[in-house]
Amino acid sequence: MASSPTTRHRLGLLSSPFLVFFVLFHYHLPAAKGIRLAGIIRKPSPDVANIFREAPAFRNGDSCSGEERIHIAMTLDSNYLRGTMAAVLSILQHSTCPEMVEFHFLWARFEPDVLSNINATFPYLKFNVYRFDSSKVRGKISKSVRQALDQPLNYARIYLADIIPSDVKRVLYLDSDLVVVDDVAKLWKVDLQGKVLAAPEYCHANFTQYFTDVFWSDRELSKTFGGRNPCYFNTGVMVVDVDRWRQGGYTKKMEEWMTVQKQKRIYHLGSLPPFLLVLAGDIRAVDHRWNQHGLGGDNLEGKCRSLHPGPISLLHWSGKGKPWLRLDSRKPCTVDHLWAPYDLYRSSAHYFEE
Repeated sequence: MASSPTTRHRLGLLSSPFLVFFVLFHYHLPAAKGIRLAGIIRKPSPDVANIFREAPAFRNGDSCSGEERIHIAMTLDSNYLRGTMAAVLSILQHSTCPEMVEFHFLWARFEPDVLSNINATFPYLKFNVYRFDSSKVRGKISKSVRQALDQPLNYARIYLADIIPSDVKRVLYLDSDLVVVDDVAKLWKVDLQGKVLAAPEYCHANFTQYFTDVFWSDRELSKTFGGRNPCYFNTGVMVVDVDRWRQGGYTKKMEEWMTVQKQKRIYHLGSLPPFLLVLAGDIRAVDHRWNQHGLGGDNLEGKCRSLHPGPISLLHWSGKGKPWLRLDSRKPCTVDHLWAPYDLYRSSAHYFEE
């Protein structure tokens, strides 16, 4: 649903701090609590051409003794690095125990400049980088509605359990086009209730639209969801029991559906449909506040969309429009100004619509 022109115009005239305050108040975005920001303690940055400002060091709150480590997995790509930096900053800034957060980055190829920028921007960050072998999906990817969805790295989430070290039992997977505005530990600690995956479900969405007429008209394929009450869920925010994933052979199950897709063209949307085919109707549903998605508009035009009323813990610019591109073009959507405070890009200059 597109945002009201009147609302866009009215909010566009507000100054940045007031706009952020208005949306925090109106849409119930939580403020950070229990955070000790060691902004004056910095480690010297390496002598590299860092295009991002160095982030402050975030320290644990007093209540963090005995807290478990939080493992967050994200893909790493030079084209989305600006989004990744903002996402990481937002997670640390709103965490009560930021020193307990460990990042697992997946990339398709070694990019020294990307690594140098991360080290220089977040000198204290606990992170590991793993290579995702793109040959795993060679011959399995079908052309989708948007070129970005066809990139091999977009499919890395299917192979997460094979890449992450075996001693990591649970992972929170996050896309790079989002910011977290709540303590991520709340999502991390969700009770999976024996399920392999937890994510917000959207049962009001028209589930049939995610698959083609070829799928629904095939007598055998259309039985796939028998005994399940399938609902759409967005794969950009998922808590995954990687142990259970490995034991259940879920990667292989999704690969089998990717093979069917190459033969019969049963869906249009990249790596999402295999997740739906295997898991829709069999996940642990979590509160919608943890994925206010679609802020990037649809996959074709990326038109502005407004926030849904209610509490918000995570803002997600899924869709074609990305906030850093729209801000730089001086044609931002109102919601893009909620991403801007986390932007660490040195040359960024954000403008409000008149």
